[in-house]
Amino acid sequence: MKVTQEKLPDSQIGLEIEISGDTSRNTYEKVISQLARSSNIPGFRKGKVPRPVLLQRMGTQRIKAAALEEIIQTSLADALKQEDINALGNYTLRSSFDELVQQYEPGETLVFSAAVDVVPSPELGDYQNLSVKAEESQYESQELSDYLEQLRNQQADVVPVENRAAESGDIAIVDFAGKLTEGEAAGTEIEGGTATDFQVELVEGKLIPGMIEGIIGMKPEETKEVAVTFPEDYPKEELAGQPADFSITLKELKTKELPELDDDFAEEASNGEHETLAAFKESLEKQFQEKADNETKNNINNALIEVLLEQSQVEIPETMLQEEVTQVLTQTLMQMQQMGLDVKQIVNSDTVPRMRENARPEAITNLKKSLVLAEIAAQENLKPDESAIKDKMAEISQELVDREIDQEKLRTMVEEDLTTENTLDWLREKAQVELLPPGSLAEAEEAESEETETESEGAEAESNPETSV
Repeated sequence: MKVTQEKLPDSQIGLEIEISGDTSRNTYEKVISQLARSSNIPGFRKGKVPRPVLLQRMGTQRIKAAALEEIIQTSLADALKQEDINALGNYTLRSSFDELVQQYEPGETLVFSAAVDVVPSPELGDYQNLSVKAEESQYESQELSDYLEQLRNQQADVVPVENRAAESGDIAIVDFAGKLTEGEAAGTEIEGGTATDFQVELVEGKLIPGMIEGIIGMKPEETKEVAVTFPEDYPKEELAGQPADFSITLKELKTKELPELDDDFAEEASNGEHETLAAFKESLEKQFQEKADNETKNNINNALIEVLLEQSQVEIPETMLQEEVTQVLTQTLMQMQQMGLDVKQIVNSDTVPRMRENARPEAITNLKKSLVLAEIAAQENLKPDESAIKDKMAEISQELVDREIDQEKLRTMVEEDLTTENTLDWLREKAQVELLPPGSLAEAEEAESEETETESEGAEAESNPETSV
């Protein structure tokens, strides 16, 4: 069998396959024998249909088409093996099947063309001399103070309040009912705007703007009319931006008694791991510092990946892209489900094509990233050693001890993750990295955008002098 290869766009290989006359004849005879054994033709026992009758009943073209399908499937598999081509998914027939049927004569040479997707080979830029800017995350002592205050609030005792008005931070039990105040709907009750024995912490953002401020200063058993305006971005469009009055009755008032910030608090908050507040603080500081270091490392990684993708060329085959689109869409639906949304109401024959199309950009970026990093890992021999793979697999298996695990899939996932980690570590060591204060990159991008916009407006004014007067 003669095979000629041709490199095609989108990581495809074109194959021109020449089938010998012997193969074309033998396959035709094989198909006739199979049909003779399996066909049910009235007047003849199964498997005893004479050849002329079979050809007359089924038609020569139909038999040739069946033989041709067999030739294409078999010869393509043989060609991939012969040429040592690792194909992705199924093949695409580039020749016209109908024309091939017309041309096909058993015993004569047959030539057809097909294409297969293959794993892309990225063209890398100068990945050994990268220069990037990244923001440096820094641990601030205020983070520790805020976290300890959060823990104190979580462990606080709630006690009734007597002989004073509501203050910020209190917990109020209220009844309320709201009515619109303007337009044709003025005076009508707001659907969903009524509640009884509603508990709310008196902090900003807990209710519609204005309601918390209205409750502060009230005393138990007091009723008050509070005027508010629904936010412009309110989820219910018919209420967005609408003014309303809420009749609010404060039924009960409570406050939090925070525990003392001492050794007893530290022992309880750390589940007995630390006996003193000093030890607990030291442990938390270490965690916050590690968090900041990891954020900085991730910022550098993201900057490196961005530059790598800009300077690399990767042709992604449609077979691979469709698989990644499915992965992205599956993850998105899982996240939506975790948020409490009913995905069955979202996913249907009309929405799925649009959702898949929307997922393509993310899928393309994911594939480019993984393919480029994998190519660097291969060129620099950065694959993890066997002991690291086994250790990581054992760690994950221990965490998922109550689940059934496909060890082969787990190994593939672990090897890919460790390879990516090794590659990014190697790139960070090689690259020139300029660390910047948090938020500075965003400010620089905004300034650059404003400058570009100003230049664009200036150029437009120059091109239209009469409008610049």
